[in-house]
Amino acid sequence: MTDNIIEKTEAFVFDLFKNELAPTFLYHNLTHTKRVLKSLNELIEHSNLKDSEIKALRLAALLHDTGYTKGHINHEEESVKIATEFLQKEGVSESVISQVSNCIMATKFDEEPKNTLSKIIRDADSSHFGKDYFDEASEFLRKELELHNINTFSPNAWLKENIEVLSKKHKFYTDYALKNWEPIKAKNLAKLIKRRKKNKKKINIEKLKAKYKAQYRSENPDRGIQTFYRVALRNHIKLSDIADTKANILLSVNAIIISLVLSNLISKLDNPSNAYLIIPTIIFLVFSVIAIVLSIVATRPNVTRGEFTKEDVEQRRVNLTFFGNFHKMKLEEFEWAIDELLKDKNYVYSSLTKDLYFLGKVLDRKYRILRLTYTVFMVGIIISVIAFGIAFFFSGI
Repeated sequence: MTDNIIEKTEAFVFDLFKNELAPTFLYHNLTHTKRVLKSLNELIEHSNLKDSEIKALRLAALLHDTGYTKGHINHEEESVKIATEFLQKEGVSESVISQVSNCIMATKFDEEPKNTLSKIIRDADSSHFGKDYFDEASEFLRKELELHNINTFSPNAWLKENIEVLSKKHKFYTDYALKNWEPIKAKNLAKLIKRRKKNKKKINIEKLKAKYKAQYRSENPDRGIQTFYRVALRNHIKLSDIADTKANILLSVNAIIISLVLSNLISKLDNPSNAYLIIPTIIFLVFSVIAIVLSIVATRPNVTRGEFTKEDVEQRRVNLTFFGNFHKMKLEEFEWAIDELLKDKNYVYSSLTKDLYFLGKVLDRKYRILRLTYTVFMVGIIISVIAFGIAFFFSGI
């Protein structure tokens, strides 16, 4: 057996992991192996062991996860096969190989270690529970299990699993680990418990919010009703603005047409040679004037009496949402009426309904007149063009 077997084993494990270990092994890789070896050396320094036992432990620490190059299933047995084949080639004695194999098998988490070497290798393999890098190692293990379709844990489920392992399933066996790593393990466990409480509190708050939100929606339908009135009234006002804009466009266009006709065409009609233009011009002007009149009618506001009586308010007959019903009232009378309105939710909705209804009636009138106005304008243009064409034809020009 060569004296530098540890260095050769390190090189062998490095090449094996580099060439044959899948990159999906985020936890069981060379980093984990180095950490186990480092923790093992801490334990060895504080243990009374023979040289052969120290050598066997270090070899086991280096080779204990080489079986992952063959997959997750029975990786300890595969590690023993790989270790045995390698160590035999290097001329390691059978007694050391046997110790190495036993130590590798002792890393099985669900088996109790039977001797000192098993306890030491087990503590070294699970030393991350008592280290500052526990969170990092734990997350890598969770992701590795997910990537290999072994198990998928949500963050909360993994948190629960870690608490279960640290509080009930795992324990350190050596005196050194109990004195130096157990306190850090306790801190890691405390952090996990604190995190779980924080998550539970957050979940409870979210559940409470959802509960009250659902309860508010079920017990108070006013929000949906208010949304309906808001959207309906806004749409009616937009449609009214559109109608006014269309009427203004027609009004402006026909005003420009009439001004052009009056300035350029009328002045020429006193010439006998232009007598053929009189009838087409009159037709053109008549239709333009009609279009202007209809545009004005469509946008002309209706003025109401602007007054109401206390009886009207008490009988819920007046709609206080429309200015035309109160613009002549005194402020004190209007404030009283509003107070009466706000006392009765049904009166509020009734007023909004009336406002919506009468806005619809106004829109109906506007759009009917606008449709007639556009029709008159279109027909007038067509007839005027035809009249001018006929006039030119019979004029002999």
